[in-house]
Amino acid sequence: MLSVAIQAGGESRRMGENKALKSFLGRALIQRVAERVAPIADELFLVVSRPADYAFLDLPLFPDRLPGRGPLGGLYTALVVARHPIVAMVACDMPFVSAPLLKAAADLLVQEEADVVIAQGEDGYEPLHAVYRRAACLPAVKAMLDSGQRKVISWFPQVRVRVLRPEEIARLDPRGLAFWNLNTPEEFARAEAYARLLEPSNT
Repeated sequence: MLSVAIQAGGESRRMGENKALKSFLGRALIQRVAERVAPIADELFLVVSRPADYAFLDLPLFPDRLPGRGPLGGLYTALVVARHPIVAMVACDMPFVSAPLLKAAADLLVQEEADVVIAQGEDGYEPLHAVYRRAACLPAVKAMLDSGQRKVISWFPQVRVRVLRPEEIARLDPRGLAFWNLNTPEEFARAEAYARLLEPSNT
């Protein structure tokens, strides 16, 4: 059983407006993200800083339990409120988030008895497109937060981390778009144009 949490607590400083609510192919970007992950979710919810902004989605909304702690605080909230033992965490600004890749990661977590299954690219780990074992990760995350840490992977040495190999990722995300997150208007426009090419039925 898989809980899927969408994190939408960022301040979107570089975008100049709330990127989760910015229109992407005619609907809010976060709505697109939710629709893409819904098929694999036994539970789907949002971790948000302003719940009222997302009421239109008709999904469970959970405010940050520890406001101002960044993505690590958001992950903590997701692990606290999730009803299932495995939790997939994704960001609200990933228009090409890959449900098949997340499902494969969840399967690997069970098969290999890992606590985290995550991709690692040139820019480092992808903690907001990853899968976590709630029982093992929650105390490790809480300990880091209690110590004042905010780095989202600071607790990885305390758990069993399975890094996805490039060929495993490529098999399910051949275009390499799953981890593309949008931070500026220019990136947003480029991603939207790319989506129009890939998904003509949505335009």
